[in-house]
Amino acid sequence: MTADKSTRLLFVTGRPGMGKTTVLLNAANGLKDKGYSVGGMLSREVRQDGTRVGFEIVDFATGQRGWLAHVNQPIGPQVSKYRVNIQDLEQIGVKAIKNALKDAEVVIVDEIGPMELFSQAFKQVIKDIMDSDKLVLGVIHHKARDPIIDSIKRRNDIQIVEVIFENRQQLHNILIQSAIQFLKETSRTAQQ
Repeated sequence: MTADKSTRLLFVTGRPGMGKTTVLLNAANGLKDKGYSVGGMLSREVRQDGTRVGFEIVDFATGQRGWLAHVNQPIGPQVSKYRVNIQDLEQIGVKAIKNALKDAEVVIVDEIGPMELFSQAFKQVIKDIMDSDKLVLGVIHHKARDPIIDSIKRRNDIQIVEVIFENRQQLHNILIQSAIQFLKETSRTAQQ
């Protein structure tokens, strides 16, 4: 994976448990450590006594947390044994992405998947970041099917890399290098 000046959308995908969120988080933290402003939404699996009970949403910039989905969520669309918490998704996750689009150099989205796609506000903010000039680091669910995912995959300014056992320890470094290359190229172009 190498970036050229047109690679603005850097996404990972892969099977469950492969470490996609970890790769994304390590890349985001690496860029933040290098002085870039990073914002957006992360989702993390939550386990109790070794059993997954749900997924939390985290605003990367503020640390605000909420539930994306939980086994005990009383209302909302159902995906497997979880119900999606549309309210937290929109009030924390979508808001985090909107704020990053406005204020950050790098927007992160974890993930574009079946749970998130129940929200029209989420779909709209994804369209907004795709139409922006911001660098985007994200995760695309490996099995999710939706017209918005199809349109993302057809773009010519995107790279999608599968996280596998053999690359998951170093993939964040490759994302960081590609991101910095894009950001420097954008900065040079803006100065001309």
